[in-house]
This record gives sequence, structure tokens and C-alpha cells, in this order.
Amino acid sequence: MTPLDFEFAGLTLTTDERLLTPRPWTQAQSDWAAELLDDLPDGPVLELCAGAGHIGLAAVHGSDRHLVAVDREEVAVDRIRANADQLGRADLVETRCRPLGDAVAADEVFALVIADPPWVPHASIGDHPQDPPGAIDGGPDGLDIARECLEVIAAHLHDEGAALLQLGTAAQATAVGLPDGLVVTEVREYPRGVVVCLRRPGPSPGSSR
Repeated sequence: MTPLDFEFAGLTLTTDERLLTPRPWTQAQSDWAAELLDDLPDGPVLELCAGAGHIGLAAVHGSDRHLVAVDREEVAVDRIRANADQLGRADLVETRCRPLGDAVAADEVFALVIADPPWVPHASIGDHPQDPPGAIDGGPDGLDIARECLEVIAAHLHDEGAALLQLGTAAQATAVGLPDGLVVTEVREYPRGVVVCLRRPGPSPGSSR
């Protein structure tokens, strides 16, 4: 299929009609991520449920951070690779077309994790006929894949790192629940969704991270 051009955070990128159309408001997530990176420790950035990769690519643009972008759809990783090449970042971007539970090696640690899971409850996906169902279906309460993202974050976030999780509503941010080792430090609400900032509650004694 013919790639579709779009503008995001001042970048010209491409997507595919089989993917969720990039939402302009999610630039706020990229902007927040870029701000956080200025004060986070050295290390790579992980983007989960990356789609066309625009949120992660915009967050690391202008830096020398390595980005690992994960999506279960091959069409998504194809677009991420193309977008990274277009931005001259092919050597700084790694794509992985895998389920979330198999996407990250046990010893990998990330300074920042960006997670953009589908969050529409299954019973409501018919309310969004313009969107590919698989790209928005978050299960019965809309939070199944978000919880998978949180498990990855809990296992692989640097002790002094941060994660930004995109959800649909502030109520979802409360309902999703957190694995041990993560706390919510801030929730920002936007017209079409929310972004939750997660961190470790404090450095672990003797931690090598």
C-alpha cells in the first residue's frame, strides 16, 4: 500500500492506512518525554505499541539516544524503519516485531519507556469505525494491553528513569493498577486522552541499575 505522509512535531513522517492514524494531541507525550530525557540517566529509550513510531522518534529527535521501538504488527515496524531512515536515525533505532512479553531481554534497562497501548473497551470499538479494530481494542475494560506494558516497565525501567503511559481517561489511570516497584508521579489530561508519568519509588539499596 502507498505510505501516507503526515506532520508530527515538525517532522514529516509516513504511516499506513492499516495503522491507527497518528493523533496530533499525542505530540504532548513526545514533548513531555523530550523534557524528561534532559534529566534522565544515560541509556536507551523503549517505545511499546509504537505504531508508526512517531511519538518515540519525535521524543529522541535531536539527541543521540538509542530508541527500541516495539509493535506486534509487521506493517508498523516497516513504517518505523522507514521513518527512522528518513530522519537519518537508522543506526539509532531498533525495531522489534514481537508480543510485549517477548520483546525485551531480561538484562535490558531503559532510561525512559513510552507506552501507547490501545485503550478502548472492546464493547466500544464500534464507536470508532474509522480506526482499525486491532489498533484500539484494549479488552473488556480497555486496559489489558496497558497492564502488559506496565509489567514490561516494572521489569526494565532504570531506577532513576521514567515512563509515560498513554490512556483514555483519568478513571482508567486509577483503575489500571500498578505492579510493585512503580508509582504514579503525575497525570496530565488532554482533550482526547491522558498521559501518566511513572517512576520507581526510590533507588533500591545495592542496585546496579
